[in-house]
Amino acid sequence: MSANTVAVYSVPDAGAILVGGYTSTDRKVSLMRHVLHTAAVAGMLMAFAPPVHGAGVDETKFTRVAPQYIAALADPAAKSGNNAQTWGLWRVDPGPRGVPLTRYQRLIEVGGVAPSKWEFDSKDWWLEEHGLIMEKPTFPLAPGRYLVTGDREVTAVLTVHRPDKNGNQRWELGDGAKLYDVTHLACRSARYTPTTSPNSCSPANAPKAAFRVAPGRAMPPVDGCNKQDYAVLIVIGVAAEQADSTK
Repeated sequence: MSANTVAVYSVPDAGAILVGGYTSTDRKVSLMRHVLHTAAVAGMLMAFAPPVHGAGVDETKFTRVAPQYIAALADPAAKSGNNAQTWGLWRVDPGPRGVPLTRYQRLIEVGGVAPSKWEFDSKDWWLEEHGLIMEKPTFPLAPGRYLVTGDREVTAVLTVHRPDKNGNQRWELGDGAKLYDVTHLACRSARYTPTTSPNSCSPANAPKAAFRVAPGRAMPPVDGCNKQDYAVLIVIGVAAEQADSTK
């Protein structure tokens, strides 16, 4: 998902051992992608953590966490808004856990279970900027306060409020930050759902030549699918009182 995703994909060979439908090579490469990418992102954020936007943030009230990722839906210029119940959270980077579009047929052959053990949903699936099929984020984003960044110049506090009587959740960014300011532009993310019949929307129809998607650009349409692009915010801390619930 992030700009540092290690694009290493396995090709089965005659000596590879099948485990759960995947070769041992598949699993080793998937693990290598995950370890290298996690280390790269963590190191990047520790070494180049952007300054907090505004002087009113007391970082001692936040617990630093390994990078997590919010899928957000709102106007990039917005500083606050409604419908945070439509936002989701990946507790780990879904990119290194993804399955390349070129391996989609194999994913189906093994029952839709990826090497990282998440399950593919043909009626609701996600792609990232390298053309990797991702696991879904967890919905909805839990109420609380999150320290978020786009890994550029701004870090800000995102407050997600509890649902009101109608189920609506308000959100707001601190110190005048806009959603765009804390969006990681290199992370492109889109959700695909069928336009008509349940079988009308398939990763097999995705235009492979459209990847990698450039930072800030929309994800490509896929025949037979509705597409919803999401902004991606990197979570680097959570309010101390909610730290245990976000692990």
